[in-house]
Amino acid sequence: MSLKKTALDKDLRWHKRMDAGLGETASISAKLGLALVFLLACSAFVGIHMGGLPQSGFLIAAAVIGGYMALNIGANDVANNVGPAVGSKALTMFGALVIAAIFESAGAIIAGGDVVGTIKNGIIDPSQMPDGQTFVWAMMAALLAAALWLNLATWVGAPVSTTHSIVGGVMGAGMAAVGMDAVNWPTMGKIAASWVISPVLGGVIAAAFLAFIKFRILYTEDRVSAARKWVPILVGVMISAFSMYLMMKGVKKIWKADASVIVAIGIAAFFLTVFPVRKAVLRASQTMTGRRKEIASLFRIPLVVSAALLSFAHGSNDVANAIGPLAAIVSGVDSGEVVTSAHIPVWVMVIGAVGISAGLILFGPKLIKTVGSKITKLDPIRAYTVALSAAVTVIVASALGLPVSSTHIAVGAVFGVGFLREILSHRRRQDPQPMLVTTTDVAQANPHIEALRQIDPNEARKVEKKLRKRLLVRRRYAVTIATAWVVTVPAGAFLGALLFFTIRGIML
Repeated sequence: MSLKKTALDKDLRWHKRMDAGLGETASISAKLGLALVFLLACSAFVGIHMGGLPQSGFLIAAAVIGGYMALNIGANDVANNVGPAVGSKALTMFGALVIAAIFESAGAIIAGGDVVGTIKNGIIDPSQMPDGQTFVWAMMAALLAAALWLNLATWVGAPVSTTHSIVGGVMGAGMAAVGMDAVNWPTMGKIAASWVISPVLGGVIAAAFLAFIKFRILYTEDRVSAARKWVPILVGVMISAFSMYLMMKGVKKIWKADASVIVAIGIAAFFLTVFPVRKAVLRASQTMTGRRKEIASLFRIPLVVSAALLSFAHGSNDVANAIGPLAAIVSGVDSGEVVTSAHIPVWVMVIGAVGISAGLILFGPKLIKTVGSKITKLDPIRAYTVALSAAVTVIVASALGLPVSSTHIAVGAVFGVGFLREILSHRRRQDPQPMLVTTTDVAQANPHIEALRQIDPNEARKVEKKLRKRLLVRRRYAVTIATAWVVTVPAGAFLGALLFFTIRGIML
């Protein structure tokens, strides 16, 4: 009887796994189908409105590739903006997708500007392009190369810089079209430096804010009083930082303010925030007993606000990675010349804005989960420091003239928070909940520990300590992400060169 039951249980489990696999396959197929519908809509729109123009087929292909690039930006890069809020459960996945989609589109359409640079970061010299046709081929190759690399990075679960992806594509296509002399190597050196500067600076700043919160609030005897004192100031710092961040990155294409105005706006935002937040914290803390979750709940609303503001700033900036080369192709086909800046047609901006939002909704959850929960465990306090670091690091780096990447900053901040947790956990600081990875978690992760404990308790404690510490930051994600960052520009360059030769071979 038990054998039959065991066989039946195995059969049921097999069918359950099969049903889950079929459901996941159906979901992926549906998402790919919707993405294909968006790309077909892009091609149909351009075909209807520009079918009579010279090289209309080329423009249709460019529109589809631009839409494909926008989908991949949404699937990969937007995760950095909302991942910490989702991982800390300040936002649900659905709520994060809705907020990010709205504010990404708003940022792109409202503050994306009406003119875009066609040669990203000035990495190649456009004057060396022999003719407009070669320039158009190079932009087409660069755009497709960046989109393909982003697609691959998303598939392996690595958040990478979309800017570095398009930089690599432009560099490779430019070298294939003109030669090595066309590349601005000092600029490429600064980009390479950002691979180290961005994550390290972001991680250090996030860890510093988290350490401040721990020692000033969480490790005090009266957490509620400490929260009443410091949380309004911390929220004021966040709003001040984001006000300056938006002035520097979010609306710079429609209003370029000087440094003094930006600082004045930041100071005003701080004082306008502190006093109302202090009243709100006093009301919210009336029934608090000082538990960590209660203190963490005070950071939920600031996290939601930060996710929206980061998405707006990202939409206004990174939409150019999709529409910049596309606008260059449209302008180059129209004029037959090499263009260093191009007017953005409304339909090009719409493709970029809608494509980013569609990519986020369809494929974004994978990397949102990676950034928000798979690297290290986040709660609202830790997620707050990650979001704040994203703004503060950009401000500090801009003031010091350091090259940084917002993607690398955000992910580096998550790692910085995780490694600080390891340090404090290892030192066993005085915290009512110092070990966030419990003995039960460790035992479940390695069932041999309990058996080892019966044989050699000392050795079991050593293994348990090492495993507990390791689990606070998952090293395999660090290796995967760091590798992807380092190879992004070279991979984009290789694909850009290969695709340029392919396009030229087809067109000639």
